Amino acid sequence: MPTVRSGPMIGLGAQLVVLAALAATVGLSGAGWLVGTGYAVVTCLALSRGLHRAGASRLGPADRVTLTRGVLVGAVTALVVDSFGRPAPVGLLVAVSAVALLLDAVDGLVARRTGTVSALGARFDMEVDAFLILVLSVYVAPTAGAWVLAIGAMRYAFVAASAVLPWLSGSLPPRYWRKVVAAAQGVLLAVAAAGVLPEPWTTLVLVVALALLVESFGRDVAWLWRRRPAPRSVAPQAPAAALAAVAAPAPTVPPVRAPRAVPALVVLPPMLPVAVPSPVAVPPLLPVHASAMAGGSGGTVHSDWRL
Repeated sequence: MPTVRSGPMIGLGAQLVVLAALAATVGLSGAGWLVGTGYAVVTCLALSRGLHRAGASRLGPADRVTLTRGVLVGAVTALVVDSFGRPAPVGLLVAVSAVALLLDAVDGLVARRTGTVSALGARFDMEVDAFLILVLSVYVAPTAGAWVLAIGAMRYAFVAASAVLPWLSGSLPPRYWRKVVAAAQGVLLAVAAAGVLPEPWTTLVLVVALALLVESFGRDVAWLWRRRPAPRSVAPQAPAAALAAVAAPAPTVPPVRAPRAVPALVVLPPMLPVAVPSPVAVPPLLPVHASAMAGGSGGTVHSDWRL
């Protein structure tokens, strides 16, 4: 699928060219080369996967602008890592960061003008912004204090918390103020990195940046909290005695068998051992009148167990 991989591969090649240019002009240490190349490879793989999952065959116009921003962020990353071993070219670092921040307003405009707004493009743009803020906070932290790292780490802490609290992964409504705060983070951190302000003013700028970020994230967290899924209700457990009574088998009652009708028998004296059903016609040898028997028993002759 060469059409799917062409855009990310072009970005990877462009990143290597920019790193080579930095090495030839201001110099680049081995650590800068290693981190810059690793950043380019991860970006290429992540963008290729995103294109594949989105079913897109190539990058859109706005995505190419975002990819250019990503290459510039890779250059800033290499310069920041290089600054741990020797003084960094502050002017170049701030200038490259400023161009990346300016292009942040261009890719969204291009996406709207060309009708190529997509979820992949929005996610790509967000990740580039977040990583630039993280890198700039790492650069400023040694002089301003480790607390500045909270600015760059807040977004990644939110993602990590979403893995533990699923309700944080809910969809947020679009909010323009959120974009303003994200853009302000990069601008304020770039100003602090330039070192053009006195130290107290630089600290104040960074405090304002952190306060804006806390307010924005706090509002989103509160919105998601109010709309989190309700916990499933669990039915109260019945007492053990009640459960035992329910579980105990019902006492068995022996079935009552219906009586079976049998014909009435009339046992005659031994001299006439004949059993005949009633009514009985008695021969002349036995001086008994059938009409007298019927009258004494209510008209018919009954068995003893029915009386």
